[in-house]
Amino acid sequence: MAIPVIDFSKLNSEERAKTMAQIANGCEEWGFFQLVNHGIPEELLERVKKVCSEFYKLEREEGFKNSGPIRLLNELVEKKNGEKLENVDWEDVITLLDDNEWPSKTPGFKETMAEYRKELKKLAEKVMEVMDENLGLPKGHIEKAFNHGGDNAAFFGTKVSHYPPCPHPELLNGLRAHTDAGGVILLFQDDKVKGLQILKDGEWIDVQPLENSIVINTGDQIEVLSNGRYKSVLHRVVASPDGNRRSIASFYNPSLKATIEPAPQLVEKDKKDDDEEEVVVQANYPKFVFGDYMSVYAEQKFLPKEPRFHAVRAV
Repeated sequence: MAIPVIDFSKLNSEERAKTMAQIANGCEEWGFFQLVNHGIPEELLERVKKVCSEFYKLEREEGFKNSGPIRLLNELVEKKNGEKLENVDWEDVITLLDDNEWPSKTPGFKETMAEYRKELKKLAEKVMEVMDENLGLPKGHIEKAFNHGGDNAAFFGTKVSHYPPCPHPELLNGLRAHTDAGGVILLFQDDKVKGLQILKDGEWIDVQPLENSIVINTGDQIEVLSNGRYKSVLHRVVASPDGNRRSIASFYNPSLKATIEPAPQLVEKDKKDDDEEEVVVQANYPKFVFGDYMSVYAEQKFLPKEPRFHAVRAV
């Protein structure tokens, strides 16, 4: 069983309807799918791989050797008590935003990643438009909701992660199982070293490495906006004794001030004609401010998601 691989370029061909249906299936049945021919230049993606690998070697590798996960793992191995590190991730990570300080020692890193983020944001907006259309929503509905009705208010961040070789991968996770809090996530993952898995029908399955593809997954806010038609899905990274897995995840999330609720078109009464009774579709999620949801998520990220929707203060 493998997650869907979809040729995004076919949206502009006679196979548009089939491609739209494939994306709908990816959102409804999987919560994850891979895009190929997505419009991001291969030359740029090759540069991203190069500068991120060089960045880790030059600016992060030595620091990871003295990090908390290394120390805690060494202590646990010495104890030999059969326990595992349940609350630790074998991950080195930095976050790139428009207004934070970026690494400056690696040649070409800033310029390449700024160009990459610009392209990824455009792709995220295209994916959201496809979701709008598939859900029967007005064009731009999701983007407008995330932007709090204004321009460029939405959050767009990029996590550059590395999962170095782990001498005892059976004792901890690369990244613990969770759903993503926000909207649309676009992942440029390692094309050789695997490790990302999603939970599908009670089984953990690999998100297969595929050179220069972009993995799309839906976050909790897409689940709410779609009134549950699209689901955020549990995923994790498994630690590995081999290879240094690179993972570059970009998050198009709502503004912290944005009010999130199921789209009215997906909860309104639906009366097909005068001879039929009205069909009432209930809102399956409360209406809330995204910043309030993030406060709950910060405490409950690695716990089941359903209680989060009820713990957040409704508006």
